[in-house]
Amino acid sequence: MDSPRSLVMTLEEAVEARRKLAASGRKLAVTNGCFDLLHRGHAEYLMQARSLADALFVLVNSDASVRALKGPTRPVNAELDRAFLLACLKFVDGVVIFRSSRCDAELAALKPDVYVKGGDYTVESLDPSERSALLASGADIRFIPFVPGYSTTGTLKKAGQGG
Repeated sequence: MDSPRSLVMTLEEAVEARRKLAASGRKLAVTNGCFDLLHRGHAEYLMQARSLADALFVLVNSDASVRALKGPTRPVNAELDRAFLLACLKFVDGVVIFRSSRCDAELAALKPDVYVKGGDYTVESLDPSERSALLASGADIRFIPFVPGYSTTGTLKKAGQGG
Protein backbone atom coordinates (compact mmCIF):
# COMPACT_ATOMS: atom_id res chain seq x y z
CA MET A 1 0.00 0.00 0.00
CA ASP A 2 1.20 3.50 -0.82
CA SER A 3 2.02 5.89 1.99
CA PRO A 4 -0.68 8.55 2.46
CA ARG A 5 2.00 11.19 1.90
CA SER A 6 2.77 9.73 -1.54
CA LEU A 7 -0.92 9.93 -2.48
CA VAL A 8 -1.00 13.71 -1.99
CA MET A 9 0.17 14.74 -5.45
CA THR A 10 0.86 17.74 -7.58
CA LEU A 11 -1.39 18.05 -10.62
CA GLU A 12 1.52 16.93 -12.81
CA GLU A 13 1.98 13.76 -10.73
CA ALA A 14 -1.76 13.08 -10.85
CA VAL A 15 -1.83 13.51 -14.64
CA GLU A 16 1.01 10.98 -14.95
CA ALA A 17 -0.82 8.54 -12.65
CA ARG A 18 -3.95 9.09 -14.73
CA ARG A 19 -2.01 8.36 -17.93
CA LYS A 20 -0.84 5.04 -16.44
CA LEU A 21 -4.40 4.14 -15.42
CA ALA A 22 -5.69 4.83 -18.92
CA ALA A 23 -2.83 2.89 -20.51
CA SER A 24 -3.76 -0.15 -18.43
CA GLY A 25 -7.44 0.19 -19.34
CA ARG A 26 -8.50 1.32 -15.86
CA LYS A 27 -11.14 3.99 -15.23
CA LEU A 28 -10.68 7.09 -13.08
CA ALA A 29 -13.35 8.75 -10.96
CA VAL A 30 -12.75 12.29 -9.68
CA THR A 31 -14.59 14.35 -7.10
CA ASN A 32 -13.82 17.64 -5.42
CA GLY A 33 -14.64 19.59 -2.30
CA CYS A 34 -13.41 21.21 0.90
CA PHE A 35 -13.55 18.10 3.14
CA ASP A 36 -12.89 20.37 6.11
CA LEU A 37 -14.05 18.09 8.94
CA LEU A 38 -14.04 14.54 7.70
CA HIS A 39 -17.20 12.72 8.85
CA ARG A 40 -19.18 9.59 8.06
CA GLY A 41 -21.10 11.31 5.27
CA HIS A 42 -17.81 12.08 3.50
CA ALA A 43 -16.58 8.51 3.95
CA GLU A 44 -19.76 6.95 2.56
CA TYR A 45 -19.79 9.41 -0.35
CA LEU A 46 -16.15 8.74 -1.22
CA MET A 47 -16.61 4.97 -0.91
CA GLN A 48 -19.54 5.12 -3.32
CA ALA A 49 -17.59 7.36 -5.69
CA ARG A 50 -14.71 4.85 -5.73
CA SER A 51 -17.12 2.02 -6.57
CA LEU A 52 -17.83 3.74 -9.91
CA ALA A 53 -14.28 3.33 -11.26
CA ASP A 54 -10.96 1.56 -10.72
CA ALA A 55 -9.40 4.56 -8.96
CA LEU A 56 -10.59 7.72 -7.20
CA PHE A 57 -8.78 11.06 -7.12
CA VAL A 58 -10.04 13.79 -4.80
CA LEU A 59 -9.45 17.44 -5.67
CA VAL A 60 -9.33 19.45 -2.43
CA ASN A 61 -9.89 23.18 -2.13
CA SER A 62 -6.88 25.11 -0.82
CA ASP A 63 -7.24 27.04 2.43
CA ALA A 64 -7.67 30.32 0.52
CA SER A 65 -10.41 28.92 -1.71
CA VAL A 66 -12.26 27.46 1.32
CA ARG A 67 -12.15 30.90 3.00
CA ALA A 68 -13.52 32.48 -0.18
CA LEU A 69 -16.36 29.93 -0.32
CA LYS A 70 -17.17 29.44 3.37
CA GLY A 71 -16.04 32.61 5.14
CA PRO A 72 -13.17 33.77 7.36
CA THR A 73 -13.57 31.09 10.08
CA ARG A 74 -12.99 28.25 7.65
CA PRO A 75 -11.29 25.98 7.03
CA VAL A 76 -10.99 24.42 10.47
CA ASN A 77 -8.22 22.11 9.25
CA ALA A 78 -5.32 23.16 7.01
CA GLU A 79 -5.17 21.95 3.40
CA LEU A 80 -2.26 19.55 3.90
CA ASP A 81 -3.98 17.99 6.92
CA ARG A 82 -7.24 17.60 4.98
CA ALA A 83 -5.39 16.08 2.03
CA PHE A 84 -3.45 13.69 4.27
CA LEU A 85 -6.62 12.45 6.02
CA LEU A 86 -8.30 11.81 2.67
CA ALA A 87 -5.23 9.95 1.43
CA CYS A 88 -5.45 7.69 4.50
CA LEU A 89 -8.79 6.31 3.29
CA LYS A 90 -8.32 2.98 1.50
CA PHE A 91 -10.73 3.94 -1.27
CA VAL A 92 -8.88 7.16 -2.18
CA ASP A 93 -6.07 6.68 -4.71
CA GLY A 94 -4.83 10.25 -5.02
CA VAL A 95 -5.40 13.75 -3.67
CA VAL A 96 -4.60 17.06 -5.38
CA ILE A 97 -4.96 20.46 -3.70
CA PHE A 98 -6.26 23.09 -6.11
CA ARG A 99 -5.62 26.78 -5.56
CA SER A 100 -8.34 28.59 -7.50
CA SER A 101 -12.01 28.76 -6.54
CA ARG A 102 -12.84 26.26 -9.30
CA CYS A 103 -11.12 23.07 -10.41
CA ASP A 104 -11.80 23.32 -14.15
CA ALA A 105 -8.09 23.28 -15.04
CA GLU A 106 -7.54 20.13 -12.97
CA LEU A 107 -10.60 18.43 -14.49
CA ALA A 108 -9.43 19.33 -18.01
CA ALA A 109 -5.96 17.94 -17.29
CA LEU A 110 -7.15 14.72 -15.62
CA LYS A 111 -9.98 13.94 -18.06
CA PRO A 112 -11.83 11.66 -15.64
CA ASP A 113 -13.97 8.82 -16.90
CA VAL A 114 -16.45 9.52 -14.10
CA TYR A 115 -17.04 12.75 -12.18
CA VAL A 116 -18.89 12.51 -8.89
CA LYS A 117 -20.64 15.26 -6.95
CA GLY A 118 -23.05 15.37 -4.01
CA GLY A 119 -26.77 14.99 -4.47
CA ASP A 120 -27.45 18.68 -3.96
CA TYR A 121 -26.03 19.33 -7.44
CA THR A 122 -27.39 18.78 -10.94
CA VAL A 123 -25.59 19.02 -14.27
CA GLU A 124 -27.19 22.44 -14.70
CA SER A 125 -26.00 23.71 -11.29
CA LEU A 126 -22.37 22.67 -11.77
CA ASP A 127 -19.99 25.57 -12.27
CA PRO A 128 -20.09 26.32 -16.03
CA SER A 129 -16.30 26.13 -16.47
CA GLU A 130 -16.11 22.82 -14.59
CA ARG A 131 -19.09 21.44 -16.54
CA SER A 132 -17.41 22.46 -19.83
CA ALA A 133 -14.18 20.68 -18.87
CA LEU A 134 -16.14 17.55 -17.96
CA LEU A 135 -18.24 17.55 -21.11
CA ALA A 136 -15.13 18.09 -23.26
CA SER A 137 -13.48 15.05 -21.67
CA GLY A 138 -16.59 12.90 -22.10
CA ALA A 139 -16.88 12.23 -18.36
CA ASP A 140 -19.89 10.35 -17.05
CA ILE A 141 -21.29 12.80 -14.46
CA ARG A 142 -22.86 11.15 -11.41
CA PHE A 143 -24.57 12.50 -8.30
CA ILE A 144 -24.54 10.66 -4.97
CA PRO A 145 -27.17 11.53 -2.35
CA PHE A 146 -26.01 12.89 0.99
CA VAL A 147 -26.10 10.68 4.05
CA PRO A 148 -28.83 12.29 6.20
CA GLY A 149 -27.62 13.92 9.41
CA TYR A 150 -23.99 14.40 8.38
CA SER A 151 -22.50 17.73 7.32
CA THR A 152 -19.52 19.85 8.28
CA THR A 153 -21.81 22.78 9.09
CA GLY A 154 -23.94 20.54 11.31
CA THR A 155 -20.86 19.18 13.06
CA LEU A 156 -19.60 22.73 13.72
CA LYS A 157 -23.00 23.77 15.08
CA LYS A 158 -23.04 20.74 17.39
CA ALA A 159 -19.58 21.71 18.60
CA GLY A 160 -20.89 25.24 19.30
CA GLN A 161 -18.79 27.01 16.68
CA GLY A 162 -21.41 28.14 14.21
CA GLY A 163 -20.90 27.24 10.62
